[in-house]
Amino acid sequence: MPAKRIAVIGAGVSGLAAIKICLEEGLEPTCFEGSHDIGGLWRYEENCAPGKSYSVYKSATCNTSKEMTAFSDYPFPDHYPNYLHNSKLMKYLRMYVKHFDLLKYIHFLSKVCSVKKSSDFSSTGQWDVVVEADGTQEFYVFDAVMVCSGYYTDPCFPLENFPGITSFKGVYFHSWEYRSPETFLGKKILVVGIGNSGADVASELSHVAKQVFLSTRRGAWVWNRVWDNGNPMDTVLFTRFNSVINRILTTSMINKWAENKLNSRFNHDVYGLQPNHRFLSHQATLSDDLPHHIISGRLRVKPNVKEFTETAAIFEDGTQAQVDVVIFATGYTFNFPFLEGNSEVLDSQCSMFKFVFPPQLEKPTIAFIGILQPMGATIPVSELQSRWATRIFKGLNKLPPVSDMMATVKQMKDKIGKKFLKSPRDARRVPFVDYMDEIASEINVKPNLLSLFLWDPKLAFEVFFGPCTPYQYRLQGPGKWNGARKAILTQRERIIKPLRTRVLSNDKPSFYLSFWFIGICVSILFFLIFIIKI
Repeated sequence: MPAKRIAVIGAGVSGLAAIKICLEEGLEPTCFEGSHDIGGLWRYEENCAPGKSYSVYKSATCNTSKEMTAFSDYPFPDHYPNYLHNSKLMKYLRMYVKHFDLLKYIHFLSKVCSVKKSSDFSSTGQWDVVVEADGTQEFYVFDAVMVCSGYYTDPCFPLENFPGITSFKGVYFHSWEYRSPETFLGKKILVVGIGNSGADVASELSHVAKQVFLSTRRGAWVWNRVWDNGNPMDTVLFTRFNSVINRILTTSMINKWAENKLNSRFNHDVYGLQPNHRFLSHQATLSDDLPHHIISGRLRVKPNVKEFTETAAIFEDGTQAQVDVVIFATGYTFNFPFLEGNSEVLDSQCSMFKFVFPPQLEKPTIAFIGILQPMGATIPVSELQSRWATRIFKGLNKLPPVSDMMATVKQMKDKIGKKFLKSPRDARRVPFVDYMDEIASEINVKPNLLSLFLWDPKLAFEVFFGPCTPYQYRLQGPGKWNGARKAILTQRERIIKPLRTRVLSNDKPSFYLSFWFIGICVSILFFLIFIIKI
C-alpha cells in the first residue's frame, strides 16, 4: 500500500520533529509553513507585522539547557553553550534539517486556510486541507494532520482592562513587537506582566532606560538558569530520582522546599515579587537578571495598573509614575483559525486526550504536537508526541475507547483545576519527566531501569540520577538509536566543555565529582532496598 500522506502545519521545532518522525515511520509528510523559513518563534525577524507569526526579540536566550532541549537522536555540538542564544538554536535546527534531509518536504509561504473532515471521514479518516500560496488557493486531501503551529500566534492585548490607555499620549504596544533596546535610550518605561517575556524585556531595557517600572498583578516566583554549583538548572532538577521523590513528598512539602530555595537567592517579599499563590500553583518566571536590576534601582516593581492618564500610570496602591512607553507583556491567545467549525476537533477548552488527540473523533487522524506547556523543553516533548501520533496513524498503536479517553480528560482537568491557578498556560501545564514517560510508555520506549541496573549499571546510574535527557527514549523499542547510550554517558562532558575555556590543573570540576559520589552511594542504597523487597 502507498505510504499515508500526512499534513504537518508549521515548520517550527515541533513541525521539524513531526516531519522527521513521519519519515522514520515510512509516512509521507508535507509541511506547510506560512513564513519564508524554518524555526517558528525562534527565528529572529527585524520587522514584525499583524498576521505574522511570533518572533523572538534579538537577545532572546533559551530557558532550557542544550542537553535537555536536543532532539533525541541528534545531540548539540559539544562546544555549544549550555543556554543558547536564538541564533545558535537556529544553527542547530538548520543542521538537523540538513542532516535528515527535511527541507524538501516543506512548502514555504504557504498559509493553511482550513482543515475540515472529508465527506467520507467516518470510513477513511481523511482531511480536506486548503492552502494559500502565491495568491492562489490549493486543495489537498491528507490521510492525517499534525498541528504544529504553536500558540504564540495571536498577542493578547486586553486594553479594556486598562482604562485610559487609549488617551495615553506616549507609545504603547505588545511585547510581541519588541526587538531590541536601542530606541528606548533615556525613556521612562512601564512593562505590564511578569512572565518570562516581561521579565526579560524589563531587565534588558533597564540597561538603557532612564527608569523601568514592572507592573505585576499577582507577583511571581523567580527561577534562575544557573543552579547549585553552577549547573544548568534543568539538568539538576529534572531527573528520574527527583521525579520519584516528588511522588513521595506532599505538594505542601515541595512548595515549602522550592519557596525556601528561591527565597535564599533573594527574598521575594522584600523585592516586591512575593505572589499570593504557592510555587506549584502557577508557572514560575525564569530570569537571571531581574533581582540585580531591582537591587540597583534601575527597575522598580509596581502593583497592577488601575488606570492611565495622558502621561502617567496610576497603580492600585494609589502611587503613580510618569512614563513615556508602555509595553504589554500580557501573553497570547490560544487560537487555530484554520480549524473553525470543527467542534469535535477543538472545543473552547481544548479537551484533548493527553494533550494530543481529540477524543470524540470517529478516526484518530489529527494530532496536536507541542500545544502544551511542559515544565521543561518543548523539543523532546513534541518529538515523543510525534512518535506516538504516527504509530496511531499507522494502526500500530490504538487509542482507548472514547469513554475512557473522556474520563482521563476529565480527571486531568480536575487535577489541574485543583493544583493550578485558572489561566490558559496552566491549563496545559505538565510535569516534564512524568509526562514524557507517560507518552513513552504508549510506544514502549520508556527506559527499563531494572534491566539497565542488572546489565548496564553505569548507564542505569546516569539514567536514574542524571538529567532526564531525550536520548533516554532512544535506548529501546521503536526508533531505537545505537548512539543513545554514548550520548547519555557523555552528556556531562558536553555540559562542561563550553565552560572550561580556562583549563585549571584539576581534571574535573568539583561539582562533577560530588555528583557521582552522591549518585553512586544513593544508587547502591536504592538497589539494595530493591533487592531486599524482591
